[in-house]
Amino acid sequence: MLVGRQMKNIKQVIVIRRDLRMRRGKEIAQGSHASIAFLTNRMSPCDDYDGSSSGGHIAYLTENEIEWIATGNTKVCVRVDSEQELDDIYNAAKAAGLEVHMIIDEGATEFHGNKTKTCLAIGPNAAGEIDRITGHLQLY
Repeated sequence: MLVGRQMKNIKQVIVIRRDLRMRRGKEIAQGSHASIAFLTNRMSPCDDYDGSSSGGHIAYLTENEIEWIATGNTKVCVRVDSEQELDDIYNAAKAAGLEVHMIIDEGATEFHGNKTKTCLAIGPNAAGEIDRITGHLQLY
């Protein structure tokens, strides 16, 4: 619980390409990759107190990310119908200074060996900031 601070409305939005007609399990896996991408990209090796490395890692998180983790990890899934739409959302989120991560599948199971942009995640950020970018998209 965050004590002594006013709670913000923090969320994450996962944007999935519906035009790819991925199997449901593939969609879930890709969305899961997107959801934790902000965290895995922040993981840094940490050293023990004596300077040796134990192989552990530490993540450096923003206040929004800490609050999002502490308050239930609100996620919303929406859809787009093309790679261009996905790129447009990505670029708008980047331009707005939001946390955004594109997931590009290697193509080993569904895309005939072709690397394919499948989804992205925006946030954790303030809900209103994300809604300016994704508020017009349909829920998945």
